[in-house]
Amino acid sequence: MADHRRSARPAPGLEPAGTDRRRFLGYLLAAPTLVVAAQLGAEAVAPQAAEAAIPSPPEPAELMDLGDALALAARPTSNLISIKIDRDGTASLALPRAEVGQGITTAIAMLIAEELELPLDKVAITLADARPELVFNQFTGGSNTIRSMYHPVRTAAAIARERLVSTAARQWNVPVSSLTVKDGVIRSASGKTATYGSLAVAAASARLTAVSARPKPESEFTLVGTPQNRIDAYEIVTGKKKFTLDLDVCPGAKPTMLRRPPTINGTVKSVHNLATVKAMPGVTDVAIVSTGVAVRAETFGQCIDAVRALEVTWGPGSVDGESDDTVLRKLKAAALPLAVPPLLTKSIDAEFVFAFASNSALETNNAIADVRADHAEIWSGLKTPIDAQQTIAKKLGLPQDAVKVHVVEGGGSFGRKLFFDAALEAAEVSQKMGKPVKLMWHRTDDFRHGRAHPMCISRIRANYALGNVVSYEQRHSSVATDFAHGLGEALTATAAQLPVGGLGFSETVFELTQEVPYNFGATTQLLNEVPLKFHTGSMRDVYSPNVVCARELVVDQLAAKMGQDPVAFRRSFLKNARYRAVLDKLVKVGQWGKRMPEGTAQGVAVHMEFKGCSAVLVEIDCRPRTTGRRIRDAVTGPRVTKAVMVVDVGRPINPRGLEAQMLGCINDGIAHALTESLHIDNGLPLEGSWDNFFYTRQWNTPTDVQIVVMPTTTGNPGGAGELGVAGAFAAVACAYARATGTMPTRFPINHGALGFEPLPREPSIPQSPTDGLDHAY
Repeated sequence: MADHRRSARPAPGLEPAGTDRRRFLGYLLAAPTLVVAAQLGAEAVAPQAAEAAIPSPPEPAELMDLGDALALAARPTSNLISIKIDRDGTASLALPRAEVGQGITTAIAMLIAEELELPLDKVAITLADARPELVFNQFTGGSNTIRSMYHPVRTAAAIARERLVSTAARQWNVPVSSLTVKDGVIRSASGKTATYGSLAVAAASARLTAVSARPKPESEFTLVGTPQNRIDAYEIVTGKKKFTLDLDVCPGAKPTMLRRPPTINGTVKSVHNLATVKAMPGVTDVAIVSTGVAVRAETFGQCIDAVRALEVTWGPGSVDGESDDTVLRKLKAAALPLAVPPLLTKSIDAEFVFAFASNSALETNNAIADVRADHAEIWSGLKTPIDAQQTIAKKLGLPQDAVKVHVVEGGGSFGRKLFFDAALEAAEVSQKMGKPVKLMWHRTDDFRHGRAHPMCISRIRANYALGNVVSYEQRHSSVATDFAHGLGEALTATAAQLPVGGLGFSETVFELTQEVPYNFGATTQLLNEVPLKFHTGSMRDVYSPNVVCARELVVDQLAAKMGQDPVAFRRSFLKNARYRAVLDKLVKVGQWGKRMPEGTAQGVAVHMEFKGCSAVLVEIDCRPRTTGRRIRDAVTGPRVTKAVMVVDVGRPINPRGLEAQMLGCINDGIAHALTESLHIDNGLPLEGSWDNFFYTRQWNTPTDVQIVVMPTTTGNPGGAGELGVAGAFAAVACAYARATGTMPTRFPINHGALGFEPLPREPSIPQSPTDGLDHAY
């Protein structure tokens, strides 16, 4: 770690406060060793003014976006998040968020290490159990973790540092200003030293005490803003990292799986061979539950055999008879009208269709549950553990404080782990059987009965005249997105302060996330939903990938109609210098405008969200080929050969972690544009695994990828986890349009060709544990 030697911060009250050296409030908590908490929540960032000839009025998301709303909801309980200094000198924090691969434990550890002048390996981050007293401050989503935790964590760490330094000064009878700190060791001018661990007990408080501290000036950061490896990197690459099904925490918990209905939300009417299945090798229990028939056995292989053997009569589901075509007709019928007529202007009208897409994570849905008569204990990867605790307690008929919910690190999420259906199901099964269970969804369960990004259409009208875009309208119609996972409650709690009013949850989320980065005159973006009872969810970046893809394709059309280069056109209409700087950097690094062979092209897109900005340039090869193994891959053979992304998140905490997230965003965008989708037939997706869902494969991953993280441009960090998906999707679509000469209007582009033999509707679980699993490409 870099040399952090400098004068320690003075004790509270010894220096006058300046406008750039604010003191933040916090608390010393009663504890055997030093424990401190912060009071301050994240602050909003004012939008910059537009500069075009026909400026667009501020959109709601420019005034207050979803991240601002979530931070506002979390703020009242920020003082309940505490940092503890242990006797060995380690700083520890039970983080009230979910780590699902995005790297937030590393970023939070960096913030603590920076403020405390500690080596990074002396900071321990664990995940907090469900803490209902945090109310809305234990929700992981909306690219909000760093935005909402930045000030509280720094403040708590600064209080701890000042308390430790003042304790040493008191013991040595010297001024605080004469002491320095390096690597968790306090030094006096005379040569005395004391470790944080040696002072932890003396610095502790016997009662709750209000204090204040001045966090380290950001100009003095030596760790934050530098590229760091993940704190769990060694465990990951050596296979030692443990996820839910790896845990040995509940004696007697045995493998458990379910037989599920042949349609979404179908119910069990009767089981015809219950006794026979109970007598199968290894089977210990069989029980009918609300979502199907559960089997508990000695091994998962025995569970699969028993689940397949069940003979079940099913009741109807909630979307029986629905297919891609029927859903599309309903969406078109429900679409909101475009309001601005092309009077004295020219106009571009366009409509885009986006198929359902699976919200599955690489780690299949799972949970461990041990339910007893008077209490229950749950382990699972959860992004909304308080809501999970409340719902599980209600389902079991137990008081909420009798249900202990442990948050386990997850193997991916992309929005999937906002829902806790595996934990709820495991609790129900454990209660029915009277035994602990280790429940796993089969991969096919996840694709067919898990969460999906809803099918949607986007209609756009852009009116232009005399070299300007005078109005831009976008009407987005979607199958209803399910927000019944705690987000709606947080938005309700802040409703009076939101820049939108009288809207439902989905419309509010839409308005707080959608921003047009261009000055296109009168700009409106509206959402309408069709209430079909599919299992939908907040897939990574929710509405933005589809909305931005449609918009950027129309932007290319506007540029062509007005006789301008796509990049020059965008640059002339971007709202501020920050966005132009990102685009300028992209053009330079990506070599925009170079000559390309016929059938290949470059595409570019710009996206702003979460107080950040991203721009993406891709090169695509659409020449016919047969490299892909599947028919679906070889229809036209589009392959992204190069991708460049430039991202500005305000203040990057860990550029290396940010680069990793943006690499994932690029692959997500490629998949959205070209290959990944669900085909709905008679109320059920036909896809049953990653093998036939066609996420981006090795052959379609560009070998030339560059991620550029812009230096700090604002004082506070913006959101990062989802920022690059929409731009990557849109850039691929724009490149495809330029390479083929035809603007695509249905996504993914290869959705029409099935290219695989679907698994049976029931039982959908393959015959053996290896049959139908995900094959390498």
